Amino acid sequence: MQADPQSPNWTATATAVSPSVVAITATGPSGEGQGSGVVLDTQGHILTNNHVVDSAQTLTVTLNDGTTHPATVKGTDPSTDLAVLTLTKPPAGLKPMAIGDSSALSVGDPVMAIGNPLGLAGTVTTGIVSAVNRPVRTSAADSGARAGQAAEPVVTNAIQTSAAINPGNSGGALVNAAGQLVGINSAIASLGSSGSGQSGNIGIGFAIPSNQAQTIADQLIKTGSASHAYLGVTPVDGEAQLSDGATRAGAQIRQVGTATPAAAAGLRVGDVVVAVDGRSVESADALVGAIRASTIGSKVTLTIVREGQSQELTSTLAARPASN
Repeated sequence: MQADPQSPNWTATATAVSPSVVAITATGPSGEGQGSGVVLDTQGHILTNNHVVDSAQTLTVTLNDGTTHPATVKGTDPSTDLAVLTLTKPPAGLKPMAIGDSSALSVGDPVMAIGNPLGLAGTVTTGIVSAVNRPVRTSAADSGARAGQAAEPVVTNAIQTSAAINPGNSGGALVNAAGQLVGINSAIASLGSSGSGQSGNIGIGFAIPSNQAQTIADQLIKTGSASHAYLGVTPVDGEAQLSDGATRAGAQIRQVGTATPAAAAGLRVGDVVVAVDGRSVESADALVGAIRASTIGSKVTLTIVREGQSQELTSTLAARPASN
């Protein structure tokens, strides 16, 4: 779509992708909330954040052409903060969003956020990718789309962006210069509570990578629920003392479950995981985010420090039991 992705024509990008982004109104016991969503197919499936639709009694979706349609929840996945809606009567001419490869993103790449911030449907903002694989712990209160509503904490290896994201952007699209979806906008950083339960953009926003979002969305469309890979450990923030006297932050293993991928790989209590597949792990959340972004059955290489020595272990991730 773009002749030079590093010097994008954002007017052309916005024109191409705006018809694939919708505004969502969710009405529930605590009142009315606003969010955004992405059209996945012509059957009327809309991808959004779980915190946008959680506890909603009625849902309406407003398309780019201004028409509003009732919708129902097809499936939700609180652990990744993703949900899929289905338009009750999908209109003809729905334009699905082109899906990009989020793993191809690099720091400094230009991106555009599109959504419904503060009820201003069809708003576009631009920025760059500020970081990738950023471990972020969020909840509905952090995301801002449904102020005051409690939610299960979510740990994501997120895309960090400088594109302005505000309450109501949740569930909307983060696209690359080619007009492809690379992330689902889900949270913003805040300097502190203003007392209203919401905060505005300070230039630090986070998006769920499209590769992870598409995997979850496919499961939600097929079965209404999603399965996840797991390692089978309880990690805490820690640091390892290396043999040369240096220290390195990582995820220290406090507990290893029996008959788990971690046990099969040889992980032990006290090990400090400092990388997954060569990507640095500096905290417990970073390890959780890396595993949640992986797929069931995939093999991951864990770089650990044990008794001052670095070594690598290979683990084949299994499906997380329902009780975990």
